Amino acid sequence: MTSSAPHGKNARLSEAELCTLVENTPASGKPRKIALLATIATFGSLLFGYDTGVIAGALPYMYMPTDAGGLAINEFEEGLVGAFLAIGAAFGAIIGGRLSDRYGRRHNILILAAIFVIGTLGCTLSPNVWILYFFRFILGWAVGGASATVPIYLSESAPTRVRGQLVALDQFMIVFGQLLAYSMNAMLSRAHGGPQVQVASDATGTLNAGSWYAWDQASQVANLAVSDGNGSVWRWMLVLATIPAIALWIGMRMMPESGRWYAANLHYAEAIGSLKRIRNPEHDDVASEVRQMIDLHQKIDEEGHWSLHRTFKVKWTRRLVFIGIGLACFDQLTGINTAMYYLPKILHAAGFSSADAITINVITGAVATIGAAFGLWLVARLKRRTVGIYQESGVTFFLFSLAIVFAVGITPYTHLDGTIDSTIPAFLPWLVVILVSLFVFAKQSGTVNWVLVSEIFPARIRGVAQGFAVGCGWLMNAVVTWVFPVMIAHLGAAKTYAVFGAINVISLLFYIYIVPETKGVSLEEFEEEFALKHGH
Repeated sequence: MTSSAPHGKNARLSEAELCTLVENTPASGKPRKIALLATIATFGSLLFGYDTGVIAGALPYMYMPTDAGGLAINEFEEGLVGAFLAIGAAFGAIIGGRLSDRYGRRHNILILAAIFVIGTLGCTLSPNVWILYFFRFILGWAVGGASATVPIYLSESAPTRVRGQLVALDQFMIVFGQLLAYSMNAMLSRAHGGPQVQVASDATGTLNAGSWYAWDQASQVANLAVSDGNGSVWRWMLVLATIPAIALWIGMRMMPESGRWYAANLHYAEAIGSLKRIRNPEHDDVASEVRQMIDLHQKIDEEGHWSLHRTFKVKWTRRLVFIGIGLACFDQLTGINTAMYYLPKILHAAGFSSADAITINVITGAVATIGAAFGLWLVARLKRRTVGIYQESGVTFFLFSLAIVFAVGITPYTHLDGTIDSTIPAFLPWLVVILVSLFVFAKQSGTVNWVLVSEIFPARIRGVAQGFAVGCGWLMNAVVTWVFPVMIAHLGAAKTYAVFGAINVISLLFYIYIVPETKGVSLEEFEEEFALKHGH
């Protein structure tokens, strides 16, 4: 479709011209329900969740010797497996935001789907940890790009009345993707009997040559030689992510481009045609919606191009960028992703075997998914700040509770080599499971950080500013992901969770005193009100 609307910096439609254009412009393709659009687009978020969550079950197998199918990684390398994805995600978010501004949100998601497939296959076929690092970095580009682009696509495509719920659906699909990963991990691990090796020789005489043993037991024997094992199970866990990636690519080819992106580039007829595909004529006034976009982008044309540098020079946009960075970084500093990535390690520290820990991971994943579903209900009924304050209060309480349980209950039964004494009361490890589950429920049911990040930025800087904020969040994720195994090993679980609890006190204050409210207003109205309040 070629736009019949005027183009250029002085492009302006009168009310009569706009009404005529809306009346004469047909939908640009087959009608699509907004729910279908959201479901397809959030396959990118499901992949985000799967690729970050699958590592929790894969790591115990990666620890196994290369002769047993593993990668023989250590704690330092374990942290890097997660950190390289997060570093790649930081670049993917920053660059992906710029590319989505230039080429379109839908176009960006299609490219990301292809990168998801390439990155997943590369990780699956990695012969050693160095090749795995490289492809985890590539996969991170797709994860970061999806985390920056999908919420923008949803917020720009959704009617104001359901915008919050659709962006919250994005978060739900991330958590559901993690649950899917945990479930696949558990099924594959159980089918193979958990991490196991066949002993070739044992100089200590503890284990019998030719026999199979759980890796938890065999790893405690020094200088053990193995001849076989089921360590390659981690490859099957990873490769399953290609299925939703292909579904995302196919599905997005049937979806329209963002109408707001078209309007931002002065393609008004295309914007109208796109909106008509996903709007209900009985409830939505396309002409009024496009008029808001035109009025806003008229101001943008008058002000000229906004770079990130210019954004930082203007008081109110600089404040928004710092708020966005704060929301993204504090989301990582809740410690939620340490639970998502390393829960088997946490449960192992509490006394469970590796095989049982992988299975129990499904419980917390299910609780997180229920929490995210509850979050959809909360976002639809409560103000964003109210939900955020509830989230941070719950997260802080349960982090300190975990610190106390590990300090008072688990640590006294922990040996110097990290193993748990068999005399530990049976309820203590399960108390850790309950508290971790409550922690992830509180976090996921109040996850408005990304809803706010997708709503607060003006259209002129939305892609680049959101990409920058999300990129900063991913860099923080990389730091947390890398240092968490080291903190657990050297500080212990009690002090580690106490540190995260203290950080979340600051996050709670950030929500109370700094975060703005966006519920109930259009993106354009919020921009005008915030600029008026905080100055130019």
